[in-house]
Amino acid sequence: MGKVLDHLVYRTRIHGRENVPAGGPVIFAANHLSYLDGPVMVGAAPRPMHVLVKQEMFTGILGKVLQYSGQIPVDRSGDRAALSDARALLAEGRCVGILPEGSRGAGDAAEVSSGVAWLALISGAPVVPVAVLGTRISGEHWDAIPQPGRVFHVAFGTPQTYRRLPSASGRVSMDTAAEAIRRQLSGHVRRSVALTGQRLPAAHTRDDNRLAAYPEGTDDE
Repeated sequence: MGKVLDHLVYRTRIHGRENVPAGGPVIFAANHLSYLDGPVMVGAAPRPMHVLVKQEMFTGILGKVLQYSGQIPVDRSGDRAALSDARALLAEGRCVGILPEGSRGAGDAAEVSSGVAWLALISGAPVVPVAVLGTRISGEHWDAIPQPGRVFHVAFGTPQTYRRLPSASGRVSMDTAAEAIRRQLSGHVRRSVALTGQRLPAAHTRDDNRLAAYPEGTDDE
């Protein structure tokens, strides 16, 4: 599905494929603008990956496609089964994709979840930052699907491995890693914007109904 979106429906320009390790486990951590970010990242990557996707998407024909392609359903109630599944895949030397901002937003990685840090520390897999640009632009609604033919950019950054801090608690190590990954992704997004000329959408807030449905601190993706 990702390659169809990238090369038939849209025009995706790929940068930094050489940064992706050719073998072994890899965590792809991408910014989050649109429903399309996950599949667009999958289609652009030089290696197959299993992406964490909210379980509500696993219905109908789309659900069958996601299940068949090995994507990982995420229960937003706080169940950590998805992270355990991702850990097992990494232990087999596979690739896992995650959108650590959690919800669609400005895509600048101002915040990331601790889940990506837990995966990085527990697996020892390198984290490759991924900037996905153009899937939503200024003025478009959160749920907008871009018109066919639009140019997207997917940029893969330099991998970084994270380790638990000596003599520090697991919580301190995870918080430290999460902030380091946030800086890694945020900096990569900024550099990718400069490289491609494709700006992030202007920052704005969700409408009152969406805020009521997804209170502060709750992921909606």
